[in-house]
Amino acid sequence: MTAPRRLLLVNGPNLNLLGTREPGIYGAQTLVDVEALVAETARKHGFDVDAVQSNHEGVLLDAIHAAREECAGIVINPGGLTHTSVVLRDALAAVDLPVAEVHISNVLEREPFRHHSYVADVAVVHVVGEGVAGYATAVDRLIEVITGRADG
Repeated sequence: MTAPRRLLLVNGPNLNLLGTREPGIYGAQTLVDVEALVAETARKHGFDVDAVQSNHEGVLLDAIHAAREECAGIVINPGGLTHTSVVLRDALAAVDLPVAEVHISNVLEREPFRHHSYVADVAVVHVVGEGVAGYATAVDRLIEVITGRADG
């Protein structure tokens, strides 16, 4: 059986407000911009993308569970759930797919409560503080892991 050439892009709570939410921290690009960048980056490697954003944890969990059969890996910006959600971490571990964790801002230079990530130990790729461009970095690096090669 051929492995799927599809990624799941997961954006957590409040990321639907990108472009208007604290632009000094998160920039002016929108969630639509993020999704377009991820799709374009994945397409260069021959991958498709399914995208989900929700302010409801259960919706994200259901999408992650579904990815188990349909996707080769997951790119996730869990938003505030990064620091609070054991169940999100457990869902990512349970589906046994490679995970890339992305944060637009450098969470390690922000409030102390943002320094801990429940997702970190299940992610094989970590990209923080690169702005929206970090999503492209995450996709490139995750596909390297999935395909077992480095593109350069």
